[in-house]
Amino acid sequence: MAEYDQEWFNTWFDSPYYHILYQNRDTEEAQFFIKNLIKYLNISPSDKIIDVCCGKGRHSVFLNQLGYIVEGIDLSPKNIESAKAHENQNLHFEIHDMRKPYKKEFFDFAFNMFTSFGYFEKDSDHQLAISSIADSLKRDGVLVLDFLNPYRVINNLITEENKVIEGIHFQIKRLFDGENIIKEIQFEDKGKHYQFKEKVKAIRRLSFLAYFRNANLMHLQTFGDYNLNEYEPEISERMIFIVKKL
Repeated sequence: MAEYDQEWFNTWFDSPYYHILYQNRDTEEAQFFIKNLIKYLNISPSDKIIDVCCGKGRHSVFLNQLGYIVEGIDLSPKNIESAKAHENQNLHFEIHDMRKPYKKEFFDFAFNMFTSFGYFEKDSDHQLAISSIADSLKRDGVLVLDFLNPYRVINNLITEENKVIEGIHFQIKRLFDGENIIKEIQFEDKGKHYQFKEKVKAIRRLSFLAYFRNANLMHLQTFGDYNLNEYEPEISERMIFIVKKL
């Protein structure tokens, strides 16, 4: 783990301010998306699901509430500590780096939701993450990878934004450096100044398809939104891949 200790997400995702800034994420939208996926994929109650980069477990918990067997993994100890409060016989959480193997050929479905990908400096790490997820799937197992649509985000980038949440004034700047979509976040709380950065590689569709091929995953479908409409590069809100292990 030492080689990964300085990566930006190790501090930001483990910070309480991350959850303050994003506390208003649309839970209803997330649950709507999951219900659509369950119907489309015809997931059985006996199927085992892994939620990769699960955060505090909102997707995992909802899947479990619908009757599914779920394991969530995340790099953030504080996220997993929070998620573990929801554990039961069919819902478990573990601290784990998505680049490392986890329960080989154990799961029927893998979910990677809400742009929980593209964080690494080295392209080889993105490939390693996809390959590790593939290794955790049984033969014919399915990965759902829900990523931002880089074309739409870059073309509609809001360069500056201010938000006041719980009395904290967040100053947000966004830029595209030709390879990464970068969000710089500054604020003060209790007399102390904080500065964090989010950096997501603007991975294009063809690059994802190459990752999948290299991991022995067959591309089945790309959707463009949580209604599971067809993906259109210039206008779709999301880039949602459905791939199957060969």
